[in-house]
Amino acid sequence: MKQFVFCLVIASSVTVTAQWGKVPEPTPVPRDAKGQIRYDAPAPRTADGKPDFSGMWMRANSAPPRGQGAGGRQGQAGRQGGQAPAAAQGGAAAPAPAAGAQGPTTGGGPQPGGGGRGGVSLEPSTAAFPYDPKGPPVAAFFEAGQNMEGGLPYTPWAAELRKQRLALGARDNPDAMCLPMGFLQFHQQPQPRRIYQLPHVLLIEYEANYGLRHIYLDGRKLPPQGEPQPFWYGYSVGRWDGNDLVVETNNLRGAEDGPSDGWMDVNGSPYSREAKFTERFRRLSYGQLQVDLTIDDPKSYTKPWTVRVDFRIRPEEELIEFVCNENQQFRKMIKID
Repeated sequence: MKQFVFCLVIASSVTVTAQWGKVPEPTPVPRDAKGQIRYDAPAPRTADGKPDFSGMWMRANSAPPRGQGAGGRQGQAGRQGGQAPAAAQGGAAAPAPAAGAQGPTTGGGPQPGGGGRGGVSLEPSTAAFPYDPKGPPVAAFFEAGQNMEGGLPYTPWAAELRKQRLALGARDNPDAMCLPMGFLQFHQQPQPRRIYQLPHVLLIEYEANYGLRHIYLDGRKLPPQGEPQPFWYGYSVGRWDGNDLVVETNNLRGAEDGPSDGWMDVNGSPYSREAKFTERFRRLSYGQLQVDLTIDDPKSYTKPWTVRVDFRIRPEEELIEFVCNENQQFRKMIKID
C-alpha cells in the first residue's frame, strides 16, 4: 500500500471534470479564416520586443522520448474538454493519440520506479510535439533521467537517499505532503500553470499546491549562496539571451532541510542546498513553450545535466483553485500512517 501513496494523492487531487468555462484572453488569439486558433502563429511579443511568455500552459509530450525501449514510454497529460495544439510548426490542431503510454505496473498497481505516470491515467491524452534529436533528453514525470543515456549521474550520497525514498514509496514527496515542489516536478505536473510577464518580474502561478514563483527581470545579480534565507523556490533572476530567457536560481531548501525537501522527481532524485538551477525559456510559436533545465549540484551529481520540458498553450481558460491544506489527513484516511 505504501508504495502507491503518491499516485493515490495525485489521482484524487487532479480535477478532471470540474473546469471553468471559456473566458476571453486579454491579448488577441491568432485565428485563421475559419476562426480556428493558429497554434503555429509567431510567438507574441511585449512592447519592448521581447517574446511574451504570458498565458496558461500545460505540460506537453515531445515524442518519441529517449530510452523508450528500456525505461517505458513517457506518460501523456491533457486537460479535459480542450483541443490539442498544432504539432510544432504545423497548421491545424493535431488529433489526440490513442490512450496508452502508461508506465509498467505490478500487482495491479503503479510501480514507483516505472515510466509514464505509474499506470494512473489522470487526464485525456493529447498530441505530442515532434521530438528534437538535437535537444537534451526529454524529462519524464516519475524519473527525471528516464530518457537519459545511463540515467542521472548520482553521487553515492544522492543514490543512497533516492534508494531510501523509493523504499518508502515516495511517501514524503512534497506533492503528497501538500508542500512546495522542486522545479522539475512542478514543470512535469499535469495541472496547468499561468505565466504573468511584467516588465521587471515574471510570475509563475501553479495550479498544483498553489505554487508561486518570482523571477526578477530588473537586472539584479544572483546573490551569493547562503546570503539570503533559503526559499522553497530559491532566489531567481532572469536575463535575455536573444529570444531566450535564461533564469538562474540558487539559495533553495535542499534535501538536508527535511524529508520533503530537495525532490527533483516523484522517485526522489534529490538536490542539495548547494544546487544551482539554470532554466532556458523559449517560445517557439504561439502554441509552444520550451524549457531546458540544467542542475549543477556537486553534492548530488557527479556532473551537471540538462533535460527538456515542452508546454502547450491553453487559451481562454483559467486556473482552478487547488488548496492543499488538509494537514495530510489523506494519508491517515488510507492508513498510510
